[in-house]
Amino acid sequence: MSKHATLYRMVTPNHICPFGLKSKDLLERQGFTVDDHHLTSRSETDTFKEKYDVKTTPQTFIDDKRIGGYDDLRDYFNLKQESEFGSRYTPIIVIFSLAALIVAALMIKGSIAVGIAPFVMNFIGIAMVMLALQKLQDLVAFSNQFITYDLLAMRHVRYAYVYPFAEAYAGLGMLSGLPALMVSPISIFIGAIGAVSVIKAVYVDKRELKCACVGGNSDLPLGFISLTENVAMFGAGLYMLVNWLAN
Repeated sequence: MSKHATLYRMVTPNHICPFGLKSKDLLERQGFTVDDHHLTSRSETDTFKEKYDVKTTPQTFIDDKRIGGYDDLRDYFNLKQESEFGSRYTPIIVIFSLAALIVAALMIKGSIAVGIAPFVMNFIGIAMVMLALQKLQDLVAFSNQFITYDLLAMRHVRYAYVYPFAEAYAGLGMLSGLPALMVSPISIFIGAIGAVSVIKAVYVDKRELKCACVGGNSDLPLGFISLTENVAMFGAGLYMLVNWLAN
């Protein structure tokens, strides 16, 4: 038996409602034939809202019963809301996973040597650059969160604005093979300060804070992952310095 739905959504020269498109796609994937009505102007949309006493579009009707907007439609089909996808750890998992895959791809290509040490050092370098990118997208938001727990940034606020650039420089330095003395002191410094700051804030003072490591708007809790990031930067810098001294 054919299933039919009626959808009203905004489609104007200046705006195509994304939730209208998502509603249409969802209905079609659920096996519905969609009677797709376009609301082509603001006045037409306002008239529709007034007629059906609704505040938003799109609006879906099934069997002459109003279901509602996109979120209501997902509820109707017993689907999770899109806002429930992923978790607060998703950004850091994505960054670390992509960093590892990039290193693996470069090893397969033969661009870098195969081995544990090259893998770890290149992974840390790529991850540092990607994490710096996250912070630099909104430097002010990052600084607002960072200064609440970083010991140096608390005393010298400008350090919060310098930190992402230092992280990016150290990461790029590791990847490009710059001399150890040009890279390792910075990596050791920011890693050590960061690790001590996290230990004090989380494990000594028992404060519940958000980590700014993936940007200032992150919901990632400050804790083990943040500490691991800083220890990795410290360790990578120390490894470079020890290798330089040994040679």
